[in-house]
Amino acid sequence: MLLIPSTKVETIVKYLYCTLSAPPDMERIEEQFANLNIVKRSSGTTEPTYLLGIDASKTVQAEKESLIAVLCSNGSIRIYDKERLYILREFRGYPGLLNGVKFANSCDNIYSSCTDGTVKCWDARLASEKPVQLFKGYPSNIFISFDISCNDHVICAGTEKVDDDALLVFWDARINSQDLSTSKDPLGAYSETHSDDVTQVRFHPSNPNMVVSGSTDGLVNVFDISIDNEEDALVTTCNSVSSVSCIGWSGKDYKQIYCMTHDEGFCWWDLNHLDTDEPITRLNIQDVREVINVKGGILDYLVGGLYHEKMDKLFVVGGTNTGIIHLLSCTTAGLIHVTSLHGGHAATVRSFCWNMQDDSLLTGGEDAQLLLWKPGALDKAFTKKDSMKIASSVYQRVRVHSNDSYKRRKKQ
Repeated sequence: MLLIPSTKVETIVKYLYCTLSAPPDMERIEEQFANLNIVKRSSGTTEPTYLLGIDASKTVQAEKESLIAVLCSNGSIRIYDKERLYILREFRGYPGLLNGVKFANSCDNIYSSCTDGTVKCWDARLASEKPVQLFKGYPSNIFISFDISCNDHVICAGTEKVDDDALLVFWDARINSQDLSTSKDPLGAYSETHSDDVTQVRFHPSNPNMVVSGSTDGLVNVFDISIDNEEDALVTTCNSVSSVSCIGWSGKDYKQIYCMTHDEGFCWWDLNHLDTDEPITRLNIQDVREVINVKGGILDYLVGGLYHEKMDKLFVVGGTNTGIIHLLSCTTAGLIHVTSLHGGHAATVRSFCWNMQDDSLLTGGEDAQLLLWKPGALDKAFTKKDSMKIASSVYQRVRVHSNDSYKRRKKQ
């Protein structure tokens, strides 16, 4: 007689309940995402690269000529015209490699952290490859993550661990027209709260003083940087028990945080419960591939999270090694497969950017393709392209997720 551990029984019951009691608006969400079709595919380039990160310009004037910034695995950032997906210009971090890409919130400046110990800032509308501002770190800093606050006043970058130090370094990001210097030194750093590479940094979407960081040490730390010292600024520490690959804010007033790990785990915490007797953990799944039920398919990896403000719902984006994109809805009972997007990518999808205004979606992957999805009819001129074979140096450049599906791992 086969005995199933009680923990597995609880998980199965939760997912059955979750599936059978999906809220009424789930059908509308499924229809909205399922109606997405490819309307543009990026123009080809001579150098095939993985597309690791995507961000869109947030300025008002950008509505007429919206810009897209894409981080590539060759260490460069490409600027695209969103509607045509033409490459307008390219920035490089030579001699270092760039990590992360982010537009400012109030202008078309583009930021990226660099392994040469700086955070670089370019004007995305200028052809000059020279940064308009350089934020210098401390000696031996190698920056692998960063973010800028919602009011564009503060930059925070995370470092690789060097000797015994894994730092969060801060700068004043405001550009003073009276100051002719193009480089800035740090305001200071946090050095006591992470013990390994700081892989993720995310400022709160509306509170410029709140920032969350994630590390390969498994810890996710929330800080209030308006408080003077690091020990007092640490609001709370959550433990994902695995190397952190993605973090973000969600929930009403963005008082929740979520985290994904390099072995496809998912955690979700509610900061509203910090001063109550209620547990702050809303969901903790060590390996999503073990428990998710994808209609007619499998899940190989997670890409990131998406908080839909209009629906007040958190979604997780995942996919398969053949380029299928899965959308999962988050509930306290578990993750539910909502819908999937087929026929776009031919390899692993590494990045996405969702536009709440027009419900469009940008996706980038290991097939070197940037795709624009919009609700409406499919343009049949856009067909699925073959995966491009990438030089072996790229595999050394990027930290990839575990590619083993749950079914394959079960055989071991």
